[in-house]
Amino acid sequence: MFRALDVSTSGLAAQRQRMNTIAGNIANINTTRDANGKPSPFQRRMVTFAADDDGGDAGRGVGVKYEVAIDSENRPRKFHDPTHPDADAEGNVLYPSIDLVKEFVNAVEASRAYEANVAAIDMTKSIFNQSLRILA
Repeated sequence: MFRALDVSTSGLAAQRQRMNTIAGNIANINTTRDANGKPSPFQRRMVTFAADDDGGDAGRGVGVKYEVAIDSENRPRKFHDPTHPDADAEGNVLYPSIDLVKEFVNAVEASRAYEANVAAIDMTKSIFNQSLRILA
């Protein structure tokens, strides 16, 4: 019974991290400088999930572990704006390769997965309470 709560809780933590990462991507959609103030476009972050197989019993549910990675496959998008302070000699500015629509779709998906884990926790608590009522 408690293992089911652990599995759902790890799912909640993973989806929360995914939402935080998406929020960071959206917040930095027009960031053209790095933390040191040098012209360098923000690189999109993404969360990858894997089964958290901690060597438990075979056939039992496993939790989720996650890792935040930098998306290095997509190249920054160029925009011609010679008046921008970060423009190169040709007047081009490099912006992060972040698709706002894709980020919003990912945010909705993460929100639904979070809700599903909350529902699973509620159902597990209900089953636990019913079991205690039967035993009492």
